[in-house]
Amino acid sequence: MHPEKNIILIINIMDLIHVIRERAKGTKKRIVLPEGTEERTMRAADIILEDNIAHIILLGNKAVILDNASHWDLKNISKATIIDPIHHDRKQYFAEMLAEIRKSKGITIDQATKLVEDPLYLGVLLIKNGDADGEVAGANNSTGDVLRPAFQIIKTQPGFTAVSGAFIMILPNKTYGDDGILVFADCAVNPDPTVKELAEIAIASAQTARAIAGIEPRVAMLSFSTKGSAKHEKTEKVIEATALARLLNPELLIDGELQADAAIIEAIGQKKAPGSAIAGKANVLVFPSLESGNIAYKLVQRLAGAEAIGPVLQGMAAPINDLSRGCSVEDIVNLVAITVNQANTIQNKV
Repeated sequence: MHPEKNIILIINIMDLIHVIRERAKGTKKRIVLPEGTEERTMRAADIILEDNIAHIILLGNKAVILDNASHWDLKNISKATIIDPIHHDRKQYFAEMLAEIRKSKGITIDQATKLVEDPLYLGVLLIKNGDADGEVAGANNSTGDVLRPAFQIIKTQPGFTAVSGAFIMILPNKTYGDDGILVFADCAVNPDPTVKELAEIAIASAQTARAIAGIEPRVAMLSFSTKGSAKHEKTEKVIEATALARLLNPELLIDGELQADAAIIEAIGQKKAPGSAIAGKANVLVFPSLESGNIAYKLVQRLAGAEAIGPVLQGMAAPINDLSRGCSVEDIVNLVAITVNQANTIQNKV
């Protein structure tokens, strides 16, 4: 990448991250960190508490956490709520709660009692019980281990059946989207979404655009056709999903089916879809399948030198976000701030 473009991209990323953190500050959202004794997690928690980004709930042995805090000179850990998953006074309560939630799967109280000793299960049970607003994990755990309890216990937002993964794409070329910022979805979860799932992904991605990117969403439902230029069952699915998204959320600014160039380049949008309020101006791109979304974000990331922030899990009843096991302290701080913004948006919808 040209050095000047690289500088612009860094400035764009830092500006967006600053906005995300500032928007989170003072909202007093309670974010649970199940990997409470892990060094990067604790260092991130110290920064989060110092900057008032969120109230932190650390899961882990209290003596170990406090000893680590002293050893690493972390000054703010005492402000966190610390819960030992093995020894705490509500262990039986949460075991009974889990057994009730999973009774259709035949879980016994003994099995539930063992499961609630797992911080990843206890974390989502705290959210389910109203004791926390969101969770960030994955520094020491696989994506499957992080998300399994969330899918079993938290489930989806009211009116949603689909969970999806969005990326905030920050491009050095600021002529696209909003100053180079776009949202791509679904790039992480649904291989072949149904019409209803595709409509829900559009609505959830618009929420993500507002809550995290801080932009007013203009949603393009992408296909290989623009306004009937090609006829196929796959284009019909996108047309139907667009209509359903409008029905489910009449205030949503959305159009489709649109080809990618018609969605983001104004001159082409005006030519291919005259009269469209979205064509050429889209900042949220909803792809018709996981393969197209995943391929697109990786190509834009590599060929255009874009930064991809995510995946941000969307459509859950409460925000649960997964870290890479190679994450940095700053990655954890930023994802907690993102989770706070999601929690605020979900709360406002209720």
